[in-house]
Order: sequence, then C-alpha cells, then structure tokens
Amino acid sequence: MHYSVLLNESIEGLNIKEDGLYVDCTLGYAGHSSEILKRLKMGKLFAFDSDSEAITYSNQKLKNINSNYEIIHSNFVNLKKELEKRNIFKVDGILFDLGVSSPQIDDSKRGFSFMKDGPLDMRMNKDCSKNAKDVVNSYSKEELANIFFTYGEEKMSNIIAKNIAEKQSTKEIATTKELVDVIRKSVGAKYFNKEHPERRIFQAIRIEVNNELKVLESALNDAIDLLNERGRIVVITFHSKEDKIVKHIFKKQSEVNELVKGLPEIPNEYKPKIKLINKKPIIPSDYEIKENSRSKSAKLRIIERI
Repeated sequence: MHYSVLLNESIEGLNIKEDGLYVDCTLGYAGHSSEILKRLKMGKLFAFDSDSEAITYSNQKLKNINSNYEIIHSNFVNLKKELEKRNIFKVDGILFDLGVSSPQIDDSKRGFSFMKDGPLDMRMNKDCSKNAKDVVNSYSKEELANIFFTYGEEKMSNIIAKNIAEKQSTKEIATTKELVDVIRKSVGAKYFNKEHPERRIFQAIRIEVNNELKVLESALNDAIDLLNERGRIVVITFHSKEDKIVKHIFKKQSEVNELVKGLPEIPNEYKPKIKLINKKPIIPSDYEIKENSRSKSAKLRIIERI
C-alpha cells in the first residue's frame, strides 16, 4: 500500500487553478499526481519519474481520471530542459515529494530495504550504471565514512566504514542482509537494537547512488525560474540535509540580495523572487504518523513567486 505523505496539505499548498500548468517532479505511484489531475479541467500536468515500474503503474491510474497529463521518463534534474522541449517555459505549480515510495521499499529486489534480503541495488533509475553494491565494494574507507556521516548523520560511521573496507578485500558484500550483518557486528547488539544505524547507512548509500542532494539543489533553482507570477512550489523532505537545502534556497530567494541591501532604490534583478507561504515547515498530524509511520520525519515547505 502506498501512502502519499501530507497529501491534503501539499495539494492545498499548490493552490491549483483548473486551467493551470502543473509539474509533479516525483510521480512515484501517482498519489499526488492523481489529486492534481482531478482538479484540472483545461490545464495540464507534467509528471517526472526515472523509475519505469512506477511509470507503468501510474499511467494506468491517471488514465482513469482524465487525459490532461504527460509522463516524462526522466530525473527531475532535467526539469527545465524537458519542459522546454515541449514549448513550456512557465508553469503555475511544481511539487517535489522527496521520499522513496512504499512499493520501492517493499520490493526486496530493489534493495532499498534493510528489513528484507535482496540484492544491493537502490537505483531509482534502473538504467543507471552505479548501484549500491558498487558503492559498498569499491569506495575507500574514507569515502564511505564521509558518506555515512554526511548523508546519514551516523556517529559510528568510521567503525562501520572500516569494517566494510576490510571485508572488501576478502568477499564482496552483495546483499542487503550481508550489509546489515556488517553494520550489526561493527556497532554491537546494544547500539544496533537501540539506535538502528542500518536506517541511516542505507539512507546515506541511497542518496549517494542517486546523487539526490546535488540534483535537488539544481532542480529547485530551475523550478523557481519556471514559475509564473503567483505560481507555487511545494516540497516535502524526509531528511535533515534535504530540508536544509530547501530552506537555504527558499530563504536566499525570498530576501533582497546582500549586495544592494540598504539602497534607496533596489534594481529588479536584486529583488526577492519568491515569498514564503509558511515560515515554519508543516509536519504530519499524529493521526497521519499513526496511519503511516514512514511519514514521521516529513516536512513541507511552500513558496509563491512574486
């Protein structure tokens, strides 16, 4: 079962006009896209995803609503380029839901889950050459420790990286279970059972494999440029590093440029491009967290183009 996190709040945040142009940068299993499409009479939805399984499923789902959509088989880093190919230069709303969808996690063959044994994969786009097995078996101890600490904020990063690197010379770590075993042995049963470092390590490897943070930064700046006046961007993050990037970009673009602060007349190119709709992130209700524990770390930020 796939739950779309903060569904009502994000759809409300988009402030959808029935004749507007909207982009779902993270189609997944079409939870958000379905709700956007239901509200479009004359408008159109463009939905991005690099996961062909998700696209096949979502196409069937969206077809049953109406035909005012196009699915683009591409990562949202290509947002601007792909829309320009279709002669779309401005849109009224853009949504990013940066979580991994439940079907991806639940399918052991995809290698996202530390709870099910499967091949170490973790690619959102199965056509990409680098997968989790490559990262785990070919990165140096220093590279691994850096990824685990930077993307996973795991305080036992060094010892876990050291043990993985030692294992590299004797036997390839090929499955999720094998990786979890190395993590458990590295930190000891007490820390493992209490702190669940495997969650953070798997998250860190997934971010590295899919280059998620660099992609987000680039796409978010493009998204702001694509907005019509009063157009909105809605972003749902699940990780403090993602949220930090979103918060930083939104803050920077909603303030007068430092270079000209204090001037009596601010030139247009230095004026804020956006305004924050919510200063503090919106978080899931207790009821939603109870229904779907994976929503616990979600944060929703909304901006509007000035």
